Amino acid sequence: MAFNGDVAAYQVQEKLKALYDLVQEIEKERMNSEITLGNVSKTHEKITADGRITPYYQNKLKSLYSNAIVDAEREEDVLRKALSKINEIRTIRHERRILVKNSSNKDTFRRGAHMKLLQISAQTLPLWISKIGEKPPPLCGCMPPEPNYIAKPGDMVAALVKVQEEEENWILAEVALFNSTINKYEVDDIDEVQKERYILSRRRVIPLPLMRANPETEIEALFPKGSVVMALYPQTTCFYKAVINQLPITAIDDYEVLFEDSSYADGFAPPLAVAQRYVIAYKDHKKNGKANLSS
Repeated sequence: MAFNGDVAAYQVQEKLKALYDLVQEIEKERMNSEITLGNVSKTHEKITADGRITPYYQNKLKSLYSNAIVDAEREEDVLRKALSKINEIRTIRHERRILVKNSSNKDTFRRGAHMKLLQISAQTLPLWISKIGEKPPPLCGCMPPEPNYIAKPGDMVAALVKVQEEEENWILAEVALFNSTINKYEVDDIDEVQKERYILSRRRVIPLPLMRANPETEIEALFPKGSVVMALYPQTTCFYKAVINQLPITAIDDYEVLFEDSSYADGFAPPLAVAQRYVIAYKDHKKNGKANLSS
């Protein structure tokens, strides 16, 4: 079936219009919240000036706080609708990219531009925003996938491939398909120069996070300091063994990791920043080629 870019473009435009309306609604709800919170502050100032709280002001505060909670819940609801709409747009664009990739000539990106795209992809990964008492889902931050999880076409994964006769490396790859008959993945090397396709068993494929964890609310979805992990070495498409040196502080921050490097006295290279999307649980394998990070 031929790729219809016009349909995808129309869908994106329609969802952008809906998103615009939601943004206007968010601003309206925010203004309502500010008015209510302003009245709460004025009431507290009056009570402070009087030096006591009367039954009238006590009831007034209860009413204002109840209204503030309702306002906040309404604002949260609209914000979540807007985030959902953004994710729908992201999904359409993602599906469109896959169709274009499969139906057209694959022009090679300049390496610098390709590395920039990988960085942007990590920065724009959806942020998990939990409700009260809600736990981070699988593949949010460091949360592992479900045992029977199958990555979808277009998903980013770490793939263990043979790069030389006796050497294997974990590389950044994109799922082309999963063949349930033989229980194996077909993945494409993300490196535009290599452009290799590999057929791999599930144990040689690790799905990357589908959502970022917020360090301020979901610390359990982040690797603890000192954890041994595999991380994508900056400006490359290969994962290497590393240790978490510092956790992200805010939702837009990266991990700070220490990569193994025997050329340094303590066995580790100076700390480097790596996005959440490209930091995964360490998985040992017998034929593990050592990376010469100092070269």
